Amino acid sequence: MRLALPRWSGTLAVKAAVFITVMCCALAALLGVLVHVSVTNQTVGEARDLALSRLREATEAYEAGEMLEWDAGVDPPDLPASLRTLALAGDRGTMVGEHRGRPAMWAAGPVDGNRALAVEVDYSQGARTIAGLDRAILWSSALAITTTLLVGAFAVTRVTKRLHTTARVARRISAGDLDARVDDPRTKDATRPQDEVAAVAAALDTMAGSLQGKLLSEQRFTADVAHELRTPLTGLHAAAELLPPGRPTELVRDRVAALRTLTEDLLEISRLDTGRETVEPATERLAAVAERVVRASGTDTEVVVVRDLAVETDRRRLERVLGNLVANAHRHGHGPVSVTVDGAVVTVRDHGEGFPEYLVSHGPQRFRTEGGARGHGLGLTIAVGQAEVLGARLSFSNAEDGGAVATLTLR
Repeated sequence: MRLALPRWSGTLAVKAAVFITVMCCALAALLGVLVHVSVTNQTVGEARDLALSRLREATEAYEAGEMLEWDAGVDPPDLPASLRTLALAGDRGTMVGEHRGRPAMWAAGPVDGNRALAVEVDYSQGARTIAGLDRAILWSSALAITTTLLVGAFAVTRVTKRLHTTARVARRISAGDLDARVDDPRTKDATRPQDEVAAVAAALDTMAGSLQGKLLSEQRFTADVAHELRTPLTGLHAAAELLPPGRPTELVRDRVAALRTLTEDLLEISRLDTGRETVEPATERLAAVAERVVRASGTDTEVVVVRDLAVETDRRRLERVLGNLVANAHRHGHGPVSVTVDGAVVTVRDHGEGFPEYLVSHGPQRFRTEGGARGHGLGLTIAVGQAEVLGARLSFSNAEDGGAVATLTLR
């Protein structure tokens, strides 16, 4: 079974802190072991040499029949059993043990009569030295790890803060704010070292500037084309009105009207793209606005009022949004079509095949339709743009039992 880690465990700062901590602990443990082994070997070696020297002197005194010193004796009771066995086997050796409750370095060797002659050297000072060294290693390691962790966390946090800023700007750009920039100070000062984060920030700012320039160019092109088409279309519409009645005249007038509608939609989109549209708020009852939109559409659309509400909004823009949603439901869906008012939420639903998957996931796209549907994909684009001007949120989904659902949430 896979364990689910908390969300914070995946952040760069936490990973860096864990890495620094593990490396510091490993380095401190390695250095501590090396120092401990080195000092212990030196301390034990000095005590061993002293004990063996005393053992030689005691052996010479014992063989000469002289009295032994106070630190030497034959078969002393505190002599470690393993060292006693070694001496009785005819060998000499040393071993750290205890004598009268304190650390001692024992040295023992064989003497006549199958007995062991032993010498003990006080090892208390050596034991205290090693214990003090171990404590110093532990405290210094803890201090070094804590200091390194704090300094490393501070350095990593500065980097991650810059990364978070870059990510936040990237999200703003993806949301449509092409004026957003990272403006990392390192990218503006050539004398400062340029690290990888600065390179990413500079690349993101360059990309945003390039994207903004291309988008503005496209917006200007769309607006210019729409404006240029307006004049000849006006003349063409006037000429079409002068044609004699008949089927060809009706076809010409219908195509001219469609072209005029397309041109007006392009002009409206270009105005929305500039972000300079202003709202003229007034108090409106949503149920009354919905009924007025349905009457103006001339379609068989049911208005369902669950809870009416008076809101501060721009009536013209709100009617434009709802009118486009109703027209889209009848043009691309199937009846029955209903407009439901529930407080500040207005829902337009049909019972057709539903919205395409791309539209539900990413919103409407200009000049994109699927399944041979009529239209240019501009109606829903205008509805989304006008909803943003109103400060409302327009979302698209499909009902479980079939049909497209457009939900307008006013604030």
